[in-house]
Amino acid sequence: MNAALPLDTGTGPACGSPIAHESAHAQVAGRAPYVDDLPEPRGTLHAAPILSPVAHGRLRGLDVSAALALPGVRAVVTAQDIPGDPVLAAFAHDEPVLARDTVQHVGQVIGLVVADDVRTARAAARAVRADIEPLPAVLDPRTAHAQGAYVLPPVHVRRGDAAAAIAQAPHRLQGAFAVGGQEHYYLEGQIALAIPQEQDQWTVLSSTQHPGEVQHWVAHALGLATHRVRVECRRMGGGFGGKETQAGHVAVWAALAAHKVGAPVKLRLDRDDDMLITGKRHPFAYDYAVGFDDGGRILGLELSMYVDCGFSADLSGPVADRAVFHSDNAYFVPHVALHSYRCRTHKQSATAFRGFGGPQGMIAIETLIGDIARHLGLDPLEVRHRNLYDDAPAPTWTVPLPAGSTPLPPRRDTTPYQMRVEDNILRPLIDTLAERCRYAQRRAAIAEWNARSPVLQRGLALTPVKFGISFTATLFNQAGALVHVYTDGSVLVNHGGTEMGQGLHTKVAQIVADELGVPVARVQVSASDTARVPNASATAASSGTDLNGRAAQYAAASVRQNLAAFVCGLDGCGAGEIRFEGGWVLSPKARRRFDDVVREAYANRIQLWSDGFYRTPKIHYDKTTLTGRPFYYFAYGAACTEVAIDPLTGELRVLAVDVLHDVGRSINPAIDVGQIEGGFVQGMGWLTTEELVWRDDGRLWTTGASTYKIPAAGDLPPHWRIDLWPEPNREDNVFGSKAVGEPPFMLAISVWEAVRDAVASARRRAGLPADGPLPLDAPATPERIWRACQAG
Repeated sequence: MNAALPLDTGTGPACGSPIAHESAHAQVAGRAPYVDDLPEPRGTLHAAPILSPVAHGRLRGLDVSAALALPGVRAVVTAQDIPGDPVLAAFAHDEPVLARDTVQHVGQVIGLVVADDVRTARAAARAVRADIEPLPAVLDPRTAHAQGAYVLPPVHVRRGDAAAAIAQAPHRLQGAFAVGGQEHYYLEGQIALAIPQEQDQWTVLSSTQHPGEVQHWVAHALGLATHRVRVECRRMGGGFGGKETQAGHVAVWAALAAHKVGAPVKLRLDRDDDMLITGKRHPFAYDYAVGFDDGGRILGLELSMYVDCGFSADLSGPVADRAVFHSDNAYFVPHVALHSYRCRTHKQSATAFRGFGGPQGMIAIETLIGDIARHLGLDPLEVRHRNLYDDAPAPTWTVPLPAGSTPLPPRRDTTPYQMRVEDNILRPLIDTLAERCRYAQRRAAIAEWNARSPVLQRGLALTPVKFGISFTATLFNQAGALVHVYTDGSVLVNHGGTEMGQGLHTKVAQIVADELGVPVARVQVSASDTARVPNASATAASSGTDLNGRAAQYAAASVRQNLAAFVCGLDGCGAGEIRFEGGWVLSPKARRRFDDVVREAYANRIQLWSDGFYRTPKIHYDKTTLTGRPFYYFAYGAACTEVAIDPLTGELRVLAVDVLHDVGRSINPAIDVGQIEGGFVQGMGWLTTEELVWRDDGRLWTTGASTYKIPAAGDLPPHWRIDLWPEPNREDNVFGSKAVGEPPFMLAISVWEAVRDAVASARRRAGLPADGPLPLDAPATPERIWRACQAG
């Protein structure tokens, strides 16, 4: 494991220093309040959801008599109690606020019970009886695809002639596999407190990654103008994408209950209900056909992705789009046909999750490259190296291209969606990591060890990451911020991003501190609040610091310019001669304390606050054809993982992990390393232990810690080294940094490939085929590993 980075507490430049998380001390001391810790207004009531016990059926009525008979029960809320639109104000407008005529999954919310306390509300909700006529339920995306059941139309991206290139290739493989979903398992569950205010105004305290969307959804459901609803979020106990749209449902339900009873209402889901109600990572199923040459270079690829979207669209469109955008990962594929089917099933509506479709896209090509390497008897890293993007000429193609296909680019640096890879650092990054972790020597040693070992088999894999940074929905790539400098020289910042433990507020404070030349301790970031910064985008897509940090920097720069102009007037110098450093304002004629300058500027009626606005440059793409430049830049990385498996039991141990990751010029190395650690472990959980299991009747079986296994301390590798690539971002991003929230998640694909490497070795030892696709789906649980080692 890495030695802890020393935390910086000095007064030098804040950016680039491993400053402690802004609420770390409060967290450790138990003084960092979350929504459920805040004092409740007098008369607060509590709500609990009434859930559908059926995956698909006609809702004929509710018997609420037993619930209303319980002491302390105040009301039952159903779809008939919605004063505004009964359909959520989501992009596709296809999900009811509360189920009305039909139910679409086990756990769909039919209504709410409002009571004096939480226990009574939950007991009363369980006492409600729903009259539902069962209908056939579809629980598998391949079945949905066969029936033509989609939440959104299929999308196809083609370049060149994939079918012809595959047919003419010296070698061909076909394969099929699947990867499961993933529960967010945030420590703080979904919660909202809706408080009626005067004159039909509302305050909602919500654990949400997107306060602006919660504001919009609540207003829409209550039939109000948006300005009548204020949403606030100081912090979340984790989000990982699960509180991007899903928090909106909870807030709307709390507001509807408060509207009916005329009192504040809190709704906090317990873990079982949370997992039954809310969406997960999208499960994917894949079919692929690939053609390649003797060296493993891909000549043509046809990849079909069957996306299990659940019963409504939610964010499935952009998630599936991003999977398409990342199905190339780090590799140039000249002839490619990508097919994305957004399948409707009778499950919870799948939603955003860290990586947002990127992991599901990347794992497909990494899997088939591993298959190619085994088929040819080559080292997988060698095959990966040969397929990397570069600036060499692309292969020529003289055969006429099929209709709907885009032509081949002139060089091997253009993605299937026609974005050039201009900042590629993967070749030197991979080579550096391979040398640092002694990949070649360890590969030879593992082969020798596997040949001698009577049972246990080891595997090794080094896989790269190329992850695009920006919202694929271009309109969300904007942010606003406010910076207030008070007369004592202290600074308050408010921006549109939300803090979920990832250190966004800390980084923004560092950026503002450096812009004003003051110690970071003088800067405070306040709660995210729709009454301060309107129309803010979700804190997602790894863009929280890129967007909000730059907006806050612009706001601080405006205040600094006002102060500089004031000092220039005093000293008769040019604005370019004024410096703000270490709490001082320096001109050619005088050295003044920042606090003194601020007080004097106020006395002379100089504006000491400002707003800042930022929109990401360069990005554009055609949503119909999925072509253009959807990303401002790419973040890169690579990981080498060694594992051991027991083919007799399927048991898995991750033995060693080496990471070299690109965060540009790090604003806060301590936070960035923490994000890499957390992302990798969460990705490892997705691919090894976290298995969502639905029963044949559509009920999710894994609804708590006893049945759903997230990684624990014992799952961490004994050897774990993380290094940061030293190069700044080549694009003009704040401080030269790069996003770090999502890209490290996909470093864990190295675990998946190492497991498959070990399984292939075990199969060879058992005399089973191992020279191509393997009978293994993700997550690679012990049961699946055992079956893969035994299957003929």
